[in-house]
Amino acid sequence: MAQSFVNQRSYEITPTTNTIFPYNQSSYTQTYKFLSKTGHHSPSNPFASYFRKLLSELKMGDQIECALDLMRRLPPQNTEENLLNIITLIPDHHEDLLNNVDQPLKIKKCKTKNRDYLLSPFNMYGDSYRSPWSNEYDPPISGGILPSVKTRKLEISANDAFDTYREMYYEGGVSSAYFWDEPPDGFSGAVLFKKVGEGVRKMKGAWDSIHVFKANERGRGAHYKLTSTVMLYTITSKPELGNMNLSGSMTRQFEADYPYDEPSSHIANIGRMVEDIELKMRNLLQDVYFGKTKDIVNGLRSVKSLVETQRQADIQKELLGKLMERKS
Repeated sequence: MAQSFVNQRSYEITPTTNTIFPYNQSSYTQTYKFLSKTGHHSPSNPFASYFRKLLSELKMGDQIECALDLMRRLPPQNTEENLLNIITLIPDHHEDLLNNVDQPLKIKKCKTKNRDYLLSPFNMYGDSYRSPWSNEYDPPISGGILPSVKTRKLEISANDAFDTYREMYYEGGVSSAYFWDEPPDGFSGAVLFKKVGEGVRKMKGAWDSIHVFKANERGRGAHYKLTSTVMLYTITSKPELGNMNLSGSMTRQFEADYPYDEPSSHIANIGRMVEDIELKMRNLLQDVYFGKTKDIVNGLRSVKSLVETQRQADIQKELLGKLMERKS
């Protein structure tokens, strides 16, 4: 059984990938070659031919909209493979797709500080990734984009603050915060969290949170725009229960104005927004999506025998009938 939760996405405040964070072309090429060997991208693949013909009949805007709509309905743990499949069908739109599709975060260890950090388009330049702990690219490159001294100080404080937040809320996992300058009077950033299940009791899963924000200073206040995306999957495989895959993603946007009197105020304001929206999204998942799945499963089967259920239904019907007779 599989259940997916879906919501409309928006990425209007994501940095331009072409100029600041170009996607990993060599990695894409290597993965493409590998998938070609497995037949996923073979021109003779009947499914690929069918979808290529279907998409060719749509206008450019409709092709991108259909592709993004399809990606929102596919399991997030297979995002990379599914994205490459779609790019093969409409290669002219690969930049739009790579810019607008969130992928599960990957973990890497900083060689200088010996600490884990998360890989994303927000700390990527060419084939290298910048560590938030050392501010160095791995593999080393020349000309990589670095935040200004003022923004870097905020980034260091943010990583320390969100590392504490991660330990308190997630009790493990990895967090990273990346900031970049937005002239003339602001800056943007991304706060990332990833928690991978231990895989005990034949269960596995992962939680990825991506919070992208833009901050504009306005006198003694600051205006913040926040776009938060959560990708979640849980997979259970047991002989007595069978296979279950509960996965999907959701995105929410939030804007707010907060007082600003010193640079450190940004960390407190951003932290408050991230904490509030994560709490709302967790409650939404708990009460709506998981609750709805539980109701559906309980409606499909019952832990009680049919005879016992029918007996209780007959008793309720008899009691209801006697109550109605009394009222009449």
